[in-house]
Amino acid sequence: MTEDQNRLLAVFEVRVRDLMALCDKQRQKIVELDDALNRSEEALRQTREEVSAWKIKFDNLLTAKVVSANEEEMKDARMRLSKLVREVDRCIALLNE
Repeated sequence: MTEDQNRLLAVFEVRVRDLMALCDKQRQKIVELDDALNRSEEALRQTREEVSAWKIKFDNLLTAKVVSANEEEMKDARMRLSKLVREVDRCIALLNE
């Protein structure tokens, strides 16, 4: 081979090594992103379960209040619980981002 061909071959080898290194970095980044996604999905699942439990408690509390509370107390309880539900919904929205 000529000197020019040897030089081109050396440049090609360097570029192939660089490309392989870049591929390795991208594979590692994909693994990290998959892990982060899995953690986020697990956190979202747990939050949804908590929301479901809170909604059940909310319904139970409303039922109990209907039986034993006066009108003003019922309004206050509904407002407080609605505020809590909205706060949980905001948390879920933040997790979805």
